[in-house]
Amino acid sequence: MTTTVEPASESAADRARWLAVTSLAAGTFILVTSEMLPVGLLTSIGSSLGVSDGTAGLMMTAPGLVAAVAAPVLAITTRRLDRRVTLLGLMALLGVANLAGALAQDYPFMLAARVLTGVSIGGFWAFAAALGPRLVPDRFVGRATSIILAGVSVASVLGVPAAAFLSSFADWRAAFAALGVAALALVALLAATLPPLPGEPPTKPGPSGPAAGGPGKLSRPLKVVLVLTVLIVSGHFAAYTYVRPFLEQVAGAGPAFVGAALLLYGAAGVAGNFAAGAQAAGRPRAVLVTLAALMAVATAALPLIDLPLAALVVWGVGYGGVGVTLQLWIMRSGGGELGTALFVCAFNVSIALGAFAGGRVADGVSVAAVMWLGAALAAVSVAVAGIGGRSRRSGS
Repeated sequence: MTTTVEPASESAADRARWLAVTSLAAGTFILVTSEMLPVGLLTSIGSSLGVSDGTAGLMMTAPGLVAAVAAPVLAITTRRLDRRVTLLGLMALLGVANLAGALAQDYPFMLAARVLTGVSIGGFWAFAAALGPRLVPDRFVGRATSIILAGVSVASVLGVPAAAFLSSFADWRAAFAALGVAALALVALLAATLPPLPGEPPTKPGPSGPAAGGPGKLSRPLKVVLVLTVLIVSGHFAAYTYVRPFLEQVAGAGPAFVGAALLLYGAAGVAGNFAAGAQAAGRPRAVLVTLAALMAVATAALPLIDLPLAALVVWGVGYGGVGVTLQLWIMRSGGGELGTALFVCAFNVSIALGAFAGGRVADGVSVAAVMWLGAALAAVSVAVAGIGGRSRRSGS
């Protein structure tokens, strides 16, 4: 009797664990897609709400800055709360924020909705990324973490093109409304699949504390990864936030072409995500150098050639692997939940900085010039990863 019941019981438990992991991956996908939603809709939203492309880019800056603050603050202030309850609340807040964005009739109201989006992003991403060890046995932690974080990577390269494609057949508000409904539906799925995840007492300070750099210190590998995060992600979003105006104004593309081009970019990015993930665990520095070089070449080529689709594919492959590569590198550098929160903080500050800098260049110089800015920061990332990343502890 024991030999027949126990395997069935274990199988059911395994399914429950992986269903919880998959639900978190869906959460990170909706979360990051919501954050980057304005990228593919920038021109339409700006025109509808009566602001310039550069000012409309603040819809990326605001949630990025808020998420950067929310990640470490929530990691500390909600440490004793059940993570299941916290995640449900943050996903519900995201649903409300997206629905509010769909109803916005003026720009200040839209920015207020985007601030709520930022709170959800900072908390959910930081907590979900660290839950692998609590959901699956030790031997599967790496796989579970990769699946959860795949939602971030896939959203970065597929969510925006999908929203742009949807908006080419409907109003931009439909994209916000669809994500709002999806987030609220996911609340129910998370409630059904996540087990209780009791909060933990504060970690005692010591040499094995956050980021494995001793009390109050960050390890050198972690510092390198955080610097690279700021450089490469800022460069990407300085250019990518304004890719739709670039395609329309410089390449002369229509809405249908833009939607299809961004979907092609997204497909290339998904391929880059999984290709990089297969290689980055053993040599993250080398993989990141290659990815940043691809991004630099692609963004520099866009204003110079008449083949935007080819450049977008190369760009998609490059950036598609950045998220998983940085995350695998940072896991090798130590840190735990707070270390992940610092990474989320740096990532979202970078989104905000990139979108803001790109907006100033787009309004002050030209939309084409933002591609040169993105190329320059990607090139600097190549140098920093190649030189500063040389460390045994970094996994290189």
